[in-house]
Amino acid sequence: MKKALVISGGGSKGAFAGGVAQYLMKEENKEYDIYIGTSTGSLMVSHLALGRLNDLKKIYTNVNQKSIFSNNPFKIKKIAGEKVISIRHLNTLWNFINGRKTFGESKNLRNLIKRKITQEMYTEIREKNKEVVVTVSNLTTNQIEYKSINDCTYADFCDWIWGSCNYVPFMSVLEKDNCQYADGGFGSLVPIREAILRGATEIDAIILETEVTQINRLPAKNPFSLLFDVFDFMLTHVERHNITIGKLAAKNKGIKLNLYYTPTILTTNSLVFDEILMRKWWKSGYQYAKTKREALMSEFRPDILTDKETNCTEKTDLT
Repeated sequence: MKKALVISGGGSKGAFAGGVAQYLMKEENKEYDIYIGTSTGSLMVSHLALGRLNDLKKIYTNVNQKSIFSNNPFKIKKIAGEKVISIRHLNTLWNFINGRKTFGESKNLRNLIKRKITQEMYTEIREKNKEVVVTVSNLTTNQIEYKSINDCTYADFCDWIWGSCNYVPFMSVLEKDNCQYADGGFGSLVPIREAILRGATEIDAIILETEVTQINRLPAKNPFSLLFDVFDFMLTHVERHNITIGKLAAKNKGIKLNLYYTPTILTTNSLVFDEILMRKWWKSGYQYAKTKREALMSEFRPDILTDKETNCTEKTDLT
């Protein structure tokens, strides 16, 4: 019997997934054999496989734009107390002058991966026979590829994690083995089916979007905001397709599938990394998983709830 943890893409919203995973692993004492991540999920799976939740929390609650971008294409300003995102035209122009293929560069993220996911961690994961897998999109062959830590050298594994996170054209493109690679979410945002193909019999999938669409976007005001809207539209439908296929595969094989969505919209631009918000999202993820668990207990085993647990459920269940 194999258990798998799947974490979708979602940029800065990965902090929410960290909170959910912390609750599942610390409070529910869940242990997994397979860890599969896409984009921000790929950044998390190595630490989760070793149970290094405190280290992961420190990373996700202290990261900022400088931690990710060596050439940041975004400009953030406050208008009437709200953060508004626009493009740094000089930065993007500089990239084009230098013959680069993207609006921004994410080399700082590559350095962060190298510092935080060490050779020692890589060796320990392999020794423990944990299967840690990251998702990348091969733009050259037009294929989704899944890279297991058991099939990679340490340097290659760090490259695949970086490639999985690179939301082109706003971040770098990974050029490796005569191919160009980008964010795994372009083809497999929620890789539930891959977990099933690798033998999982029970899956916890953390999906960094709401279950039901809750927003109508404002009309785009420039080509860059329009590009964001187009990407968001495509990724939303990729996500729905992945989940539908995953549910059908799980049902056909009798696999238990637990889905954890974000209960509210966390952000409309997940490439903005705000330390304060990400600390809040980590706590929200933990509380959401706790509330979901209490709701399930109340539904299936109301006889075993204590008064304290019942009161807690009543206070936190806002639906």
